[in-house]
Amino acid sequence: MNKITPSIEDAIAGIEDGMSVMIGGFGGSGAPIELIEALVERYKATGSPGRLTVINNNAGNGAVGIAAMIYAGMVAKMVCSFPRSTDARAFTERYHAGEIELELVPQGTLAERIRAGGAGIPAFYTPTSFGTDIAKGKPVAEFDGRSYVQERWLKADVAIIKAELADRKGNLTYNKAARNFAPLMAMAAATTIVQARQVVEPGAIDPEHVVTPGIFVDMVVEIADAKQEEALLREGALVKEGAGA
Repeated sequence: MNKITPSIEDAIAGIEDGMSVMIGGFGGSGAPIELIEALVERYKATGSPGRLTVINNNAGNGAVGIAAMIYAGMVAKMVCSFPRSTDARAFTERYHAGEIELELVPQGTLAERIRAGGAGIPAFYTPTSFGTDIAKGKPVAEFDGRSYVQERWLKADVAIIKAELADRKGNLTYNKAARNFAPLMAMAAATTIVQARQVVEPGAIDPEHVVTPGIFVDMVVEIADAKQEEALLREGALVKEGAGA
């Protein structure tokens, strides 16, 4: 099957109001900036997709990437580990105004919840968060004399991720730390959309180097010169017109 999509606009066309969207990235590493920007532009032009639940390691920096989505008013809820980062004004302002909901998840638990979603495991137990506000209302069990909190799997309607190489069948490799959450998200989402630096023919990627098999990928768009979040922030993309502050 040919997973290549001719344009970014075609790739994101199926993302609708109220969906849950996993977005790859650990800070700027592996963040699919072009896919996010296309979503923001579509929202500004049409008012859709809105009321999104976004699942990511953090809640954005400056006014790029996820922060741009929040400033635009697209995001109803963030599920993340680090809502406060280098310049988290977008999320902080909306959160204090009561305009965005937060589900705070410890980082390791976040990764495992996503992995469980992809593996079909509806729940697991972890000692992390026991005795804290994060564990309130969750089932607790004791194993070998230690208390563990039950956490549920985490799945999404869509995952948008960034890859290094992709072939036409959707097999993926990643650039070093850009691998972070992306392989797990590709497995845990009903639809996975990928921006790849380069698209190659099937067989050009050594099977031993494939990280995400094409069975977990639905659409691939080639973006050769992708933007990097940290570079945009260094260039001053901290606050856009109408973005507050």
